[in-house]
Amino acid sequence: MQLFVLHKIIAEAMMPDWMRFVLRYLVATLLCFTLASIAHSQMVLWGLQQQAIVIPPFERLQMTLSDWWGLLPTYGSVIAVGLLIALLVATWLSRKTGPWGGLVFGLAGAVALLSILLAMQPIMDITLIAGARSHMGLLLQVSAGFIGGLVFYWLRKKPKRHFD
Repeated sequence: MQLFVLHKIIAEAMMPDWMRFVLRYLVATLLCFTLASIAHSQMVLWGLQQQAIVIPPFERLQMTLSDWWGLLPTYGSVIAVGLLIALLVATWLSRKTGPWGGLVFGLAGAVALLSILLAMQPIMDITLIAGARSHMGLLLQVSAGFIGGLVFYWLRKKPKRHFD
């Protein structure tokens, strides 16, 4: 419900197109980072549980919030740059794709996260995001990018139709 209200505010606001773009970008980036951070934390905690370590729900929540805050300046910044490039390219491509626009933005976000994670491996010789070291963890990170791209697309100003 909150996202629907946000969509109405962004889509109907009397603001320049570039400002609407920036707002959509910030919302999509924050959501993408939040989902990626949560997925990272939960994969790490799941790995600990596989080692018979008991993690109470409150500590799980506390660790997740701590990871979100701790990863924001680094992983959040990298996601912000990667998504910006991907969404700018998707905006250009969407003018040529017609009804497939939403898929283009979702795929752009997914490719951005996949590229970020794959680029870290040879540079640092380790996957810095521990939650992305398994296939499932990588899939969750890429899914966060896909959702971020879809939300960016969904928050656009939709053209008025004759019967709306």
